[in-house]
Amino acid sequence: MLTRRDILSTAAAGAFISAVPSIAFARAETDARLVLVILRGAADGLAIAAPYGDGNYAQVRGELALPPPGSSDGLLKLDGMFGLHPALSGVYDEYQQGRATIVHAIASPYRERSHFDGQDVLENGAAATGLLRDGWLNRALAPLGGTLGTETAIAMAQNTPLILRGDNSVTSWAPSQLPDADDSTLRRLESLYADDEFFATRLAQAIKSQDIAAGQGGMQDMRSRGNDAQQALTMMQAAAKFLTTDDGPRIAVIEAGGWDTHANQGAANGALANRLGGLDAGLTALRQGLGDTWSRTVVAVVTEFGRTVHVNGTRGTDHGTATAAMLLGGALDGGRVVTDWPGLRNSDLYEGRDLRATSDTRSLFKGLLAEHLELPSAFLERNVFPDSSSAAAMRGLIKT
Repeated sequence: MLTRRDILSTAAAGAFISAVPSIAFARAETDARLVLVILRGAADGLAIAAPYGDGNYAQVRGELALPPPGSSDGLLKLDGMFGLHPALSGVYDEYQQGRATIVHAIASPYRERSHFDGQDVLENGAAATGLLRDGWLNRALAPLGGTLGTETAIAMAQNTPLILRGDNSVTSWAPSQLPDADDSTLRRLESLYADDEFFATRLAQAIKSQDIAAGQGGMQDMRSRGNDAQQALTMMQAAAKFLTTDDGPRIAVIEAGGWDTHANQGAANGALANRLGGLDAGLTALRQGLGDTWSRTVVAVVTEFGRTVHVNGTRGTDHGTATAAMLLGGALDGGRVVTDWPGLRNSDLYEGRDLRATSDTRSLFKGLLAEHLELPSAFLERNVFPDSSSAAAMRGLIKT
């Protein structure tokens, strides 16, 4: 949370602009809400939604294979082929209500295995690294309205992620560890910036953001959350507050780290299961916080790439290619798995080691922007995802 102390210290250091709320909001000419959750570190899609019905699954996954549905610690049955990780019970409840969809064997166009480059392509929406320097979601904001002080999108992060950087104004918010400043100091700052439209607007926005976030649990509670799962929970609770404010943003981006499971990954229990459980708790808190707004919401949970099919020598998995994305929200036509499943035979794997991608993350994003935020297809093809004609928009994800 940006506090009065944050405002004072950063202004005095000449760095005020970099400190004002570190959540990235989007306030659109739409009543729909969109939340993008980025799992940084490459989350294992074969653990998120395991293909237990693939005859090769148990053998190729070895000790990381999850027990089939109906077993102790078994998968949560999605259909005859796929089961959700048992730690994702909240997501499963939404799936059963038709408010969650799994998109499997999906990847960005990137085919190497660098976290930095993979995240760059996922967020800039280009066909390869280094082609675009702004984010596809920022480019998508142009028709949605929102100017300085009335932004449509918010980033829940210390620094605005690439996906929201660009020409269109966004805002941001994150919890602060610094003590608060008193009201008199804040009033002096308001007087100091009264004749500067940019800083006066940002200061007013920071104060408002502080008040919104403080209403969701209190400053001390926010500061106490230290690990990745706790931070994600805090951000999702706060995002719900921002997205349900009458004149607040309509789009939020949330980051969650800790998904690089090279060692001791675990199966139904262990390190990855704990992370998935934390993610599930955060998504449940987001749904509960949104209340009736959940019916107009889509949450997309994505990662830069997947992980290897086979376990490595340290009982984990290495950087891979295709993975699974999760969609949640009352606006979805859900309760299904969307995939062109490539199979897990050695001859089916990408470069003999990874789940092969059969769909493109840009197709998923195009479909959500077109059907949920009702952005024109020509605008998406020309401005948001240039040179993406090979990635046709996924249709039918949203209720009609």
